[in-house]
Amino acid sequence: MTERESSHNPSHETDDVVTGKRILMLHNDDEHTFDYVIQALMEICGHEFSQASQCATITHYKGKCDIKTGHFASLKLMKDALAERNLNVTID
Repeated sequence: MTERESSHNPSHETDDVVTGKRILMLHNDDEHTFDYVIQALMEICGHEFSQASQCATITHYKGKCDIKTGHFASLKLMKDALAERNLNVTID
C-alpha cells in the first residue's frame, strides 16, 4: 500500500479530539440473553427495538458493537447504567 492508499486517516482522530465525540462499545459475553440485552439498550440508550436487536446480533457475532456515539459525560451515565445490569461496556 502506498502512502496515498493508506487506510489510516489522521483527520478522523483530530475530529474526535475537537468535537469530543466518544463511542460506547458493548462487548459480548456468554451470560445474557438477546432479550435481556435488547431490553437494556432500549431502556438505557433509547434504542428502538430494531436498532437494539441489530446491536445485540452484531455484538454476538463480531464480539463487540458501537451502541452510541456522543460526549463522554452522557456516555458515562449510560455505561454505568448498563454496567449495573452486568453488561460489559467500555467508552472508546
